[in-house]
Amino acid sequence: MLTSLSLKNFTVFHKADFDFGRNLNVVVGENGAGKTHLLKAAYSGIAAVASRPSESLGTKAQIQSAIAEKLIGVFRPDTLGRLVRRAPGRLKCDLQYSFQRPQRDLRYSFSRLAKAEVSASRIPTEAFPQRPVYLPTRELLTIFPGFVSLYETTHLSFEETWRDTCILLGAPLARGPREATIKRLLAPLEEAMAGKIILDRSGGFYLGTSSGRMEMHLVAEGLRKLATIARLIATGALLETGYLFWDEPEASLNPKMVRTVAKTILQIAKNGVQVFLATHSLFLLRELQILGQEREFKELDTRCFGLHVQQDGSVAVNQGPTIDDIGNITALDEELQQSDRYLDSEIERELDGDP
Repeated sequence: MLTSLSLKNFTVFHKADFDFGRNLNVVVGENGAGKTHLLKAAYSGIAAVASRPSESLGTKAQIQSAIAEKLIGVFRPDTLGRLVRRAPGRLKCDLQYSFQRPQRDLRYSFSRLAKAEVSASRIPTEAFPQRPVYLPTRELLTIFPGFVSLYETTHLSFEETWRDTCILLGAPLARGPREATIKRLLAPLEEAMAGKIILDRSGGFYLGTSSGRMEMHLVAEGLRKLATIARLIATGALLETGYLFWDEPEASLNPKMVRTVAKTILQIAKNGVQVFLATHSLFLLRELQILGQEREFKELDTRCFGLHVQQDGSVAVNQGPTIDDIGNITALDEELQQSDRYLDSEIERELDGDP
């Protein structure tokens, strides 16, 4: 479990300390406030080490190289130094990761002049049990066939999280004692999709329904996102241990599907995966809050983070166990105000006698 992350002079963050919940972490903020950068920073550090051989993490130089390569692959800057916060002076970027098991702690830094190298003052001495999962806002099932091979043999501008997730999507289905848990987690997703996700021998994904197989390109984008989660559960990538980083889960989903996704997120978190979400959807936040009061999820350790852009361009962080602790977020306030305006207009219409 990632217990905390400290960012200093990293992209929009001047100095920010995040204390994470054991089960679910929800990041809220305006566009440009650094939600995605926070998720990618946490993901990159874990993924760089998790990709190392479990029997031997390698030398300090090898780990430093893996971290630098992962940051560049995930963020796609021209040089690593471009990730240092824009401000006068010779700034140095510093990232510090603390875990429940101190053997996995990590700390490294790099300067604005860095091309593709970091300097680590602390490196893990213990491997991670499995690779973290990063889900971008775009679904990946339709680009899956041949994408990993193409990514590794040509120069593509797509961020490396797409390649990482496609590798996990192509893994074989999990078998053994875990199948009962997998079946339970898949049930609501397959009901919402009215079918099951199938990986064909040709390398393409299909949705298997009662009327036959449907090519993934013909499936609604919202259903593809559900199918992605279903596949990762079925392969064991989102089962019992590990990390899920999900950027805007609500994108392309109607409210009914958002409810299904919200419950699945909580079930994954309850099952042992530490979940990190970035969102500005009031509907999703409310659904997570409502479901979180149910007996099934009442004991989940949850943290909420509100990112607020300051006048100098830096970002301040409010955090606590509930949405009430994150301060006012303009995007959320706009949704509430729209609801109020709609109710007011309906009342006025009725008072005026309009049908």
